[in-house]
Amino acid sequence: MSTIVATLGTDRARRLRAALTALLVAAVAVCAPFYFAPFQVFQLTMVLLYAVALAGLNLLVGFGGQISLGHGAFFAAGAYTAAVMLDRYDTGHLATLPVAAAGCFLLGLGFGVPALRLRGLYLALVTLAFAVFLPPLLKRLEPVTGGSMGLTVDKPQPPAWSGLAEDQWTYYVVLAVTAVALLLARNLLRSRIGRALLAVRDNESAAEVMGVRLSLHKTLAFAWSALFAGVSGCVYTWVIGFVSPDSFSFVLSITLLAGLVVGGLASLYGPLLGAAFVMYVPSVAQDISEAAPGVVFGLLIIAVMFVAPTGLAGLAGRVRGTATRRLTRTTTPAADDDRTSDPEPSADDDRTSDPEPSADDDRTSDPEPSAPPTPADPAPADAEPVGAPPRTEKE
Repeated sequence: MSTIVATLGTDRARRLRAALTALLVAAVAVCAPFYFAPFQVFQLTMVLLYAVALAGLNLLVGFGGQISLGHGAFFAAGAYTAAVMLDRYDTGHLATLPVAAAGCFLLGLGFGVPALRLRGLYLALVTLAFAVFLPPLLKRLEPVTGGSMGLTVDKPQPPAWSGLAEDQWTYYVVLAVTAVALLLARNLLRSRIGRALLAVRDNESAAEVMGVRLSLHKTLAFAWSALFAGVSGCVYTWVIGFVSPDSFSFVLSITLLAGLVVGGLASLYGPLLGAAFVMYVPSVAQDISEAAPGVVFGLLIIAVMFVAPTGLAGLAGRVRGTATRRLTRTTTPAADDDRTSDPEPSADDDRTSDPEPSADDDRTSDPEPSAPPTPADPAPADAEPVGAPPRTEKE
């Protein structure tokens, strides 16, 4: 792997690793229905549709920085839209998907108006109230929703040419919807809307100074989040074939939020991990304690958050970082031992063992001849030459 990183560069290696991971996950997802029992295929299908709802909630909470405890209400709206169209108007299953998505988008757009004036716990309380009063409202609208008895609809049937069982065909349909939804969420986060949501989450004042319209993007966050929840609810109707008000209590909203936090906020893989947690952990808790499964479920959430404070999506990064640090600590002493056992001669050692003669030593051992003495100054012009007879006064 280090050779690949050195050859391709960090960015290209990261993209290659992501592409290989995506291909591996896609291959496993495509082959899964042929190696599992029908009930296990049903569980995988539920994981996929919950992942769509959590992807929408991730846009609002993880990237938008707003708290919602009423996401189960948007989920219920999408489910009942599909059920009413299938039961009352006898439409096709695929025709219910865009209608549920558009209806929940408009519902989220209208519900996003309180988000302009509320934040934090106050916004969470308003969204929770929406999730609480929706099931009784559905019971009151008995001519449309079927009241407490709910509605029973037909499930998608596999075509004759496919040769698939009903659970396998439903799985592949939901897999296609989930792949498109996750790809849409990924592209949305990389667009101007996604960057604006991140700016609003980090600092609203700074985002407003940079030209981001807070009211528009806060409302759009609710709208997009509701759209994904509506799509998930519509697919839920296809898979289950039955809807009732009791299936969409406020507990569903709290469970979805807990699944997102456990999976990892502001992560592209967090919704998938959180959906698996929402689907499998309650059944595990039921197997551990049939008397108090909720207590076991809560303890498991606490344990997971203690081990992975940033969610399951960040756990892999933490493990990789810990392994890298330990590997570095293991290899560093080995390098020190190598330098100790076979040290390279330093510059000081070279000078000690084979010193170069200094200038003073050269002059002492092999002195150079000194410069010849400087000749005396020449005699002045009027000086008498040596040996000349004395001058007389006449001269």
